[in-house]
Amino acid sequence: MGMQDLLHMIYPPQCLTCDARVTTDFGLCGPCWAQTPFIAGLVCDQCGTPLQGDAEEQQALCDDCLTIARPWSQGRAALLYKDNARRMVLAFKHGDRLDLARPAADWLLRAAQPLLRPNMLVAPIPLHWTRLLKRRYNQAAMLSRGLARAAGFEHCPDLLIRRRNTHSQEGRGRDDRFANMAEALTAHPQRAQRIEGRHILLIDDVMTSGATFAAAAEACIAQGAIGISVLALARVAKDA
Repeated sequence: MGMQDLLHMIYPPQCLTCDARVTTDFGLCGPCWAQTPFIAGLVCDQCGTPLQGDAEEQQALCDDCLTIARPWSQGRAALLYKDNARRMVLAFKHGDRLDLARPAADWLLRAAQPLLRPNMLVAPIPLHWTRLLKRRYNQAAMLSRGLARAAGFEHCPDLLIRRRNTHSQEGRGRDDRFANMAEALTAHPQRAQRIEGRHILLIDDVMTSGATFAAAAEACIAQGAIGISVLALARVAKDA
């Protein structure tokens, strides 16, 4: 009997979001899985929101992405931001549930398959230093590190910096979100040379309007990135 088997006898694996026993570490029980809205099927090619239609259709776009100029080429998300997915994101972001980073990286890797390019550089959306001090960790950086390791890509956790505290986007309308993030992000002066001529994969925990990703993408383009893709753990979708 291996050490892992012995540990499972003493401490049986439990569901990520309840006390139910499961067969593997970092798994969800049946009821919690049913309450976790993984994104599948046809999605918007730029933001990852689910769409009605044939999953084989290529480069379909949602209404928002037809009307908003996105400074990135493709985007995906692993989950819809509701039900058990929302509870997990909030627990990860504000409840010190750092153990959720490991399964989240696996979910992100599955969602990211259409985005992956050779020699991609993976980077997270940064927190302002004041918020980082308060929270003690950047959840987006934990996600990007796990995804980069799983995909075998280079990771740069401080590729970008937030040069002013934009405060929370919660409760803001779309236009206000974009105005709040305008020129808020820039390349780290000691990391900027790693961007030129590279495809950049930007990662965050939640995507709502896309304003934060847009600011990050524009910062990378300003330093000579040749392609930008975005990836969120959860996507806020209309009528979801």
